[in-house]
Amino acid sequence: MATLLETDAVLKRGLSELALADPVMARLAESGITPQLRRRPPGFEGLAWIVVGQQVSTASATAIWNRLRQVLEPPTPDVFLRLSDETLRAAGLSAGKVRTLRGLATDIAEGRLPLDELQNRPAEEAHDFLTRVKGIGPWTADVYLLFCLGHPDAFPGGDLAVQEAARLAYGLEERPDTRTLAALAETWRPWRGVAAKMLWAYYRKGKSREGAPV
Repeated sequence: MATLLETDAVLKRGLSELALADPVMARLAESGITPQLRRRPPGFEGLAWIVVGQQVSTASATAIWNRLRQVLEPPTPDVFLRLSDETLRAAGLSAGKVRTLRGLATDIAEGRLPLDELQNRPAEEAHDFLTRVKGIGPWTADVYLLFCLGHPDAFPGGDLAVQEAARLAYGLEERPDTRTLAALAETWRPWRGVAAKMLWAYYRKGKSREGAPV
């Protein structure tokens, strides 16, 4: 297993190995595409931030999260469960995200989701635990594994920005779907997470968008 993505040195190692394995990744690096480490705290706070960012722009997610943090102090499952739906909706959370976060907080509080232990489990096992929570899909689980736990091979292949960046970088006629991109990503093991960071950086530069929501 590769070392966790906890330092810039590990990120650079992953980028070097990707460049050796894939000439397209090498070309992106030579063109000046430079991804950032960008870690977020593990645990309920980090996962809740990712849920807040589902299907909204980074600017909107940040505004909602800042309002939520004004009433969620400290950002723990127990404190979240004490907040009313009205308070959560006033912060900007949709009804669906309120349900997801309540389910997440309940599963953590009742021991069904050992969130604090996931960093010591294999990525596949951690992914399985996360997607058992209603409202936590593969994208959310992969982003948590990559940005909060630092698993270098976690790969959010369902991310639209990653898919579009891959289409542009590899000269594909159509944007690859999750399955097609997963097949392409086999070349990048055990650094698929670093490849995703590279593609997000390429997307931001080429499209002048923010790309990754975390």
